[in-house]
Amino acid sequence: MRRVLAIRVVLGSAALWGLLTVGSGRATQAPPLRWYKGNLHTHTLNSDGDSTPSEVAAWYRANRYHFLVLSDHNYLTEVEGLNAVHGAKEKFLLIPGEEVTDRFEDKPVHVNAYNPIRLVEPAGGATLVDTIQRNVDAIRAAKGLPSLNHPNFGWAISSRDLLQIRDLSLFEIYNGHPKVNNLGGGGFESLEEMWDALLTAGRRLYGIAVDDAHHFKSWGREYSNPGRGWVMVRAAALTVEEILRGLESGNFYASTGVELNAVEADERELRLEIRTDPALRYTTYFIGAGGQVLAKSYDTKPAYQFRGGERYVRARVVASSGDTAWTQPVFLPD
Repeated sequence: MRRVLAIRVVLGSAALWGLLTVGSGRATQAPPLRWYKGNLHTHTLNSDGDSTPSEVAAWYRANRYHFLVLSDHNYLTEVEGLNAVHGAKEKFLLIPGEEVTDRFEDKPVHVNAYNPIRLVEPAGGATLVDTIQRNVDAIRAAKGLPSLNHPNFGWAISSRDLLQIRDLSLFEIYNGHPKVNNLGGGGFESLEEMWDALLTAGRRLYGIAVDDAHHFKSWGREYSNPGRGWVMVRAAALTVEEILRGLESGNFYASTGVELNAVEADERELRLEIRTDPALRYTTYFIGAGGQVLAKSYDTKPAYQFRGGERYVRARVVASSGDTAWTQPVFLPD
């Protein structure tokens, strides 16, 4: 008789169960996990970008990304031909996507759809919350993974609104577009403050960083250029299914430039290993309920030991250059 043992590996907030099968003198272990770099929000000439889908794919492939979503406004770009030209096994993959672009009164409502089976039309709604929810539901009905985009664009969406949304597991905590108000201000929450408000209320939302790139032919702070924000997904293979599984389960971190070699957690602590640049210095903030900073570390292998009573713990790593990485929250039992 064979015995099947479950080996628990916890990365970020995701618990991955690899099966080790013992019997007949042989053991088979789940394939090792790798980090894959990707951008989840990009535009082309199919909506309001300045470059063709092929030009955009070529930029990300040349700059060592592993996967890319072309998320044009209310347009689902076909990626089969692009993958035939630019794709390569375990090197580069285009994932179908769309930015479902709607509004309620003067409030923009933009929700990305990752890998939908069809074009998702804007759903509209009777209120702001209803508009968001109907678009999330429409994306789910099209077998897509929804992610709420730039909540502070047009000062449209607050954490109070998002607390009422069901079946949403991703939203942008950093967007590289110069007009989306990541840091809040004037009484409006920053995107990180919004995230902590939702996590504190018990919502399991994972934070992504994206380019929202529109401009590949003009460069500068006033343009929405590529290379400003991305995610690093830990997965067994570079496939659509594995990347989306990693995103929805929170097995990734978000970054604007800081790279991590490891993100691990067990019953005792959350541990990181920073891939360092010798010219830079790093500060890691371990953050809990209410956005409270639980601890601060200057180590390149920072760790936070759970004390008991934390609802969740996440980490923000800030380099002296200003670049940042955000791990996903580790949710702890009451």
